[in-house]
Amino acid sequence: METVFSAGAIVAAYLIGSLSFAVIVSRLMGLNDPRTYGSGNPGATNVLRSGSKKAAILTLLLDALKGYVPVALVGWFGGRLGLGDGTLALVGLAAFLGHLWPVFFHFKGGKGVATAAGVLFGFEPWLGLATLATWAIIAFFFRYSSLASIVSAVFAPFYQMLIWGGGPVAGVVALMGLLLVWRHAANIQKLLAGTESKLGQKAHAHPPAVHPPKHRHHHRAK
Repeated sequence: METVFSAGAIVAAYLIGSLSFAVIVSRLMGLNDPRTYGSGNPGATNVLRSGSKKAAILTLLLDALKGYVPVALVGWFGGRLGLGDGTLALVGLAAFLGHLWPVFFHFKGGKGVATAAGVLFGFEPWLGLATLATWAIIAFFFRYSSLASIVSAVFAPFYQMLIWGGGPVAGVVALMGLLLVWRHAANIQKLLAGTESKLGQKAHAHPPAVHPPKHRHHHRAK
């Protein structure tokens, strides 16, 4: 029975994680699909480039909540169902993977920063706060969301292992960190090239492909 509850919790967490709120919020607020402008990433940072701070904040909160809620529910009620740290860790991972590869959006999701933050808060609030503080410091001084996310992803596993120890949760935090860095590969290249967009910078929609005009043959009148 415990196995059934565990499997059900993991599947439910993945389905919740698959809700791409960047796309959903943008549609409800009459904004362009975030996958069609800027970085093309369905996440809060790219939604901010639309010029709507309200939509970006709402996307950020909902993306974080879909990582936090499944983990918190297992933490609160899992004990009476026999669900341990292993299930707790896998539920957090499932919600995160749902954001990266959402079943409802053709498995094309975002980078997972906000959802990962929500998962960390679900695991341990102080871990979430420490990671969030790291993100805020880097973002404040350098103005690059991607750089702040990469640094936070690297530091989070060390916070977990040094303060709260190892175990399944530490393994999942490390795996999420690796996936976050991997998902930011294009951003790393832009950072090195100096072409990465800064926080709050607006971006235009991807321009349509321009086809060269066809040459018309003019016949001289005889």
